Amino acid sequence: MTTTAENTPAAEATWRGRFEERPDQTPIDESIPRRREARELLWSLLRPYRWLIGVLALVVIVENAARLSVPILVQRGIDHGVPPLLRDGSAGPLLQIVAVLCAVVTVQAIARMFFLRRSGYIGQNVLLDLRRRVFRHFQALDVAFHDRYTSGRVVSRSTNDVEAIQEMLENGFDGLITAVLTLIGTAVLLIVLDVKLGLMCLISFPFLVVLAMWFRRESAITYRQVRENAALVIVQFVETMTGIQAVQAYRRQGRNQESFDDVADRYRIVNERTFRLVAIFMPSVKLVGNLTTGMVLLYGGYRVLEGDMTVGVLTAFLLYLRMFFEPMQEITQFYNSFQSASSALEKLAGVLAEAPAIQNPSDPVRPENVRGAVDFDHVQFEYVDGRPVLPGLDLHIPAGQTVALVGTTGAGKTTIAKLMARFYDPSNGTVRLDGVDLRDMAQEELRQHVVMVTQENFQFEGSIADNIRFGRPGASDEQVRAAATAVGADRFIEALPEGYDTSVAKRGGRLSAGQRQLVAFARAFLADPAVLILDEATSSLDIPSERLVQRALETVLADRTALIIAHRLSTVEVADRVLVLEHGRILQDGSPAELVANGEGEYAALHDAWVSSLA
Repeated sequence: MTTTAENTPAAEATWRGRFEERPDQTPIDESIPRRREARELLWSLLRPYRWLIGVLALVVIVENAARLSVPILVQRGIDHGVPPLLRDGSAGPLLQIVAVLCAVVTVQAIARMFFLRRSGYIGQNVLLDLRRRVFRHFQALDVAFHDRYTSGRVVSRSTNDVEAIQEMLENGFDGLITAVLTLIGTAVLLIVLDVKLGLMCLISFPFLVVLAMWFRRESAITYRQVRENAALVIVQFVETMTGIQAVQAYRRQGRNQESFDDVADRYRIVNERTFRLVAIFMPSVKLVGNLTTGMVLLYGGYRVLEGDMTVGVLTAFLLYLRMFFEPMQEITQFYNSFQSASSALEKLAGVLAEAPAIQNPSDPVRPENVRGAVDFDHVQFEYVDGRPVLPGLDLHIPAGQTVALVGTTGAGKTTIAKLMARFYDPSNGTVRLDGVDLRDMAQEELRQHVVMVTQENFQFEGSIADNIRFGRPGASDEQVRAAATAVGADRFIEALPEGYDTSVAKRGGRLSAGQRQLVAFARAFLADPAVLILDEATSSLDIPSERLVQRALETVLADRTALIIAHRLSTVEVADRVLVLEHGRILQDGSPAELVANGEGEYAALHDAWVSSLA
C-alpha cells in the first residue's frame, strides 16, 4: 500500500487530539456510545482513498443505471419488438432491442467487476491501516493502562472488532449503495411509467418507513450489547487459558466453566435477540411488498383489459416493483453488519483516543556519556485508586553502585523500580538520571540506558538467539554468543541439539527457570544499559539455578548502576548498599556488612533468619 501523509501517526493524532487531555487515567467506560469519535476514525481511515471512492461512486451509478434500464428494454421489446414479428415476421426491431440489452448488461458486468476489485483494494488497505494503528497504539500505551485493561479486551479489540469492520467493508457498503440507488431509481421510474400505479405503490412507503425506524432503534441497542458480550467471552477464555496451570492446580475448572457458561449464555441471548429482530423485520417487508404486487397486478390487469395500459408497461412495472422491495432486505443485511461494525468502531475509537500517561517531551534532552547516577527528589506516588505508596522519597545512588531494596510486600520496592524505568511518573517530585529529569528524556533514549529484568523473564516465541538479541536487535551472531558467554549461558545453550537456534517454545516453556533467567541476563548484558533493575530476578529459582545466576550477576552488574529487589539475602549480599523500606520510607541504609554488624533493625533480623534456614 502506498504510504501517504494522511496515514502517518501525525495524521492519526489530528483526529485524536481533542481527546488526549484526560484528567484521570481510569479505563474507558466502553458502555458509553462514542459515535462522533467512531465517525472521525472511519473518515480518517477512508480519507486517503477519497478520490478513488468518488470514482467508484460514478461506477456504481453507471452499473445501476444499466441495471435499471433492463425492465424498460423488456417493455420496449414486448410492446414494440414482438408485434412486428407477429404481424409480418419482421424481427429487426426485436433484434435491435436485444442487441441494446446485451450491450447494457455487458456494461453492467464490467462496471461490477471494476467496483468489486477496487472496493476490495480500499477495504483491505483500510483494515491494514486500522490493524497497524491499533497495534502501534496498544504498544505505546503505558504499563498503567495495561495493568487495568485486561489482555482479553486487548485481543477482542484487535481481532473481533476489526473483523466486524471487515465484514461491513467487504459486504455492507456495496449492498447499501446499490440498494439506495435502486430505491431512488425505481421509485422515479414507477411514477414515470404510470402515475396512477406509481402512487398506489407509494402508499406502502409509510409502512416501510415505520418498520425501518423501529428496526434501527432496536438493533442499535442490541448490537452494542452483542459487542460488549463478545468481548466478555474473549476475556474469560483468554484469561483462563493464560492461567491454565493455576486453574488446573487449584481445581478451578468447574468455577471457570460456570463463569464461561454464564457469559457465553448472555452472548447467546443477545444474539438471539438480533435474529428475532430480523425475523420480524424482513418478513414484514416481504409481506408489504407481496401485498403491493398483488394490488398492482389486479389493478394493472384490469387496465390492460380496458386498453388503458399495454402488457409491456405492466410487465416492466412488476419488474421494477420487485426491484423496489428487494433492496429493503439488502439494507437490512447492511444494517446488521453496520450496527455491529459501528459498535466495534466506537470501542476502537475509544481505545485510540486514550492518551498514554507517559508522554515524550516536545524537546527531549539527549544526555551524552550517561554514567548512571540516580536521584529521587522528594518523590511522592499514589496509584489511581488513591492509595499512597511513596510519601516523599529522597534517594541518591551514585553511578556504578549496586543497591538492594529490602522490605515487606507493599513497602514500595517495585514502585521505585517502575518509577526508575519510567513505567509510571511520580505524583510529585522528580526522578533524575545523571541530573536529567526522566520526563525530559525521550522514552526510546531512556530505554537504552535503563533496563529492567523481572522474575517473569518473558521469552518470545523464536530461537534462543532471537530472545538474546531482543536486547539489541541489530546485534551480530558473535555479539549474541559473547553476551551468553559473559553470563555463563553458553554452556547450556551449546549443549542443546540446535544450540542458539533452538526454539524456546511458547513463553520459553522449553527452558528451565534458571535457563530463562540466564537468557534474560544475556539479553540485558547485550543491551549494555547504564542502569540495570532486577525485580525479584531470582525468586523462582532452585538452589543450583540460583548459584548459576549468582555467578552471572557478578558479570552483569559490573561497571553499572544496579537496583536489586530481592527477598533472598543471597542475592542481596552482592550489593554495595542495602535500603530497608517500610511504607515507602527508608528505615535503614548501609552496606550489608554494616547492617549485619549493627545487630539491630530489620535487616539484621532478616539475616539471622536466613542464616538459621541454612543450618
